[in-house]
Amino acid sequence: MNPTIGIALLLTVLQVARGQKVTSLTACLVNQSLRLDCHHENTTTTPIQYEFSLTRDTKKWVLSGSNGVTRPEYSSRTKFFSKYNLKVLYLSNFTTKDEGIYTCELRLSGPNPSVSNKDVSVLRDKLVRCGGISLLIQNTSWLLLLLLSLPLLQAMDFISL
Repeated sequence: MNPTIGIALLLTVLQVARGQKVTSLTACLVNQSLRLDCHHENTTTTPIQYEFSLTRDTKKWVLSGSNGVTRPEYSSRTKFFSKYNLKVLYLSNFTTKDEGIYTCELRLSGPNPSVSNKDVSVLRDKLVRCGGISLLIQNTSWLLLLLLSLPLLQAMDFISL
């Protein structure tokens, strides 16, 4: 085989393999709805299949997915949104009965199928409210958060540098 073709094939396979890697899954509360943000890499033009599921008492319940197979008791309570590298699921009327381990799973089909997923354990009492500040705290290290807040603290005369 021609080395140029081999290198091109290898690069194509590597691009597809990392084109759908889930980088983070976060959960927060919007009013009475659970919001799950599934961030992922998007370096491929191949359609990405998704599935959000809940595991509770060793049973897996599919909440929403591109294959359309969902539990009827959840399908009326879920709303799904997708952007370039973000999949968002809202589960309305979230209660303690909905607590468990939530999973975001992404799949690429084709000649080299691949799967990537992340889990997050969700307890109603431990959930933060969704919003700019809470999401910043949830996804940012405390040192970076402190550095970002220094100009604000200085402007309010809490500190002087």
